[in-house]
Amino acid sequence: MTGFLNLNKPLGWTSHDCVAKVRGLLKTKKVGHGGTLDPKATGVLPLAVGRATRLLQYLPDDKAYRATVRFGITTTTDDLEGEVMSQTEVPELSLAQIEAVLPQFIGKIEQIPPQYSAIQMGGKRLYDLARAGVAVDVPSREVEVSRIEVLHWQPGDAPEVTLAIACGGGTYIRAIARDLGAVLGCGATLVQLERTESSGFHLRDSCTLEELIEQVERQQEDSSGTRLDGGLAGGVALTPPEVAIAHLPRVVLPEDLAQRWCMGQRFELELEAAYLQAESLAVFTEDHRFLGIGTWKPSRTQGELTPQFAPKLVLYQV
Repeated sequence: MTGFLNLNKPLGWTSHDCVAKVRGLLKTKKVGHGGTLDPKATGVLPLAVGRATRLLQYLPDDKAYRATVRFGITTTTDDLEGEVMSQTEVPELSLAQIEAVLPQFIGKIEQIPPQYSAIQMGGKRLYDLARAGVAVDVPSREVEVSRIEVLHWQPGDAPEVTLAIACGGGTYIRAIARDLGAVLGCGATLVQLERTESSGFHLRDSCTLEELIEQVERQQEDSSGTRLDGGLAGGVALTPPEVAIAHLPRVVLPEDLAQRWCMGQRFELELEAAYLQAESLAVFTEDHRFLGIGTWKPSRTQGELTPQFAPKLVLYQV
């Protein structure tokens, strides 16, 4: 059984909790997740099953969220899980004021991750240091936000705005909420977060744990159910590996070169110049079988360095 499961992570579960549950349901130890979600966040959590766990690093890093931000409050964790540091009523805050500053958070921006986050400093997680009362000067880093759109506005003494945010990997939505409040001068914190897209998987195509449990129970009751590599028989299916890495440039090898490639050999390959710039390429046989991930290695031929095509990850043999 190999492929990806597009799980809709439930509220209160850690990403590790979901991995452990799916391992038990599918009776396999080879389950991993892509893109950690906080326990209080819900939504898309891509899970890799079987050999697909080796492909997690090759998934695209695009992500999208639906986030609700409350103004007039700041907390130690930049969400409602932390201690309140300041709180005041801001009935005068308007949607127009918020929309006027949102462009500051689009594009490549400098962001300081929350004190309570999984980032490691000196071999320890920031949240462990914060809980131990250790003050840490967290360095800023560059992240990229491609889109922010207002979905809903709720005025009042503690106004809230719901935003659709599309961004690259490593972006903290809690930090955007915190910094948005700082720019407006009233403080803000994240109150709800749902991931609507991650690594090419979308919320509309996701399945819940309840749906997965129901499918597995149906399989156990149906003695005629057949488990196939790349999917579960009937109902919730695994996404085949080649679909999940469809964003990578595709290289098709004839049988003789495919056999050499699977044996770890490298060789010259005539491809368009754009392919030579790619660090990772999806490798297929002429009959459309996915083999793994290839890359370019400099090799000396007749005194000159030339790029040769080499295996980076061999997932299947010819």
